[in-house]
Amino acid sequence: MGLFKISLALLVGLMGFALAHTCCAQNSPQDYVDPHNAARAQVGVGPITWNDTVAAYAQNYANQRIGDCNLVHSGGPYGENIAWGSPSLTGTDAVNMWVGEKPNYDYNSNSCFGGECGHYTQVVWRNSVRLGCARVQCDNGGWFVTCNYDPPGNYVGQRPY
Repeated sequence: MGLFKISLALLVGLMGFALAHTCCAQNSPQDYVDPHNAARAQVGVGPITWNDTVAAYAQNYANQRIGDCNLVHSGGPYGENIAWGSPSLTGTDAVNMWVGEKPNYDYNSNSCFGGECGHYTQVVWRNSVRLGCARVQCDNGGWFVTCNYDPPGNYVGQRPY
């Protein structure tokens, strides 16, 4: 009977560890990089890589938004995409939301039609090669996600790829 209790306790402990690990792993650097690179590959743009300096900038800015989580751009030295959403909003969800603007971008006219597309064009901007992102829980319970790009993109009159 004692061995059964120890085995059960170990099993429950391991399950808890696995669940905690799964929770936190959903917002790893690779969870931001992979959907960026999938979207970039679709249009023939080279991969973007994670950069700790850019990520530190993103984290610092995200920490400033915890109190209000307004979708206000930082105006800093990097290109930027931001999102705000429910407690279930992950980094991957935010990137997929930005990539979801692709149908609104017309390459021939280099313009948006039928909705916003600037988040998408920053994701696939060929000259942006370094990425850093952050995700924080807001005081109101939602989540704020920011990704910053170096060098920045979305220059007027230039095509993203």
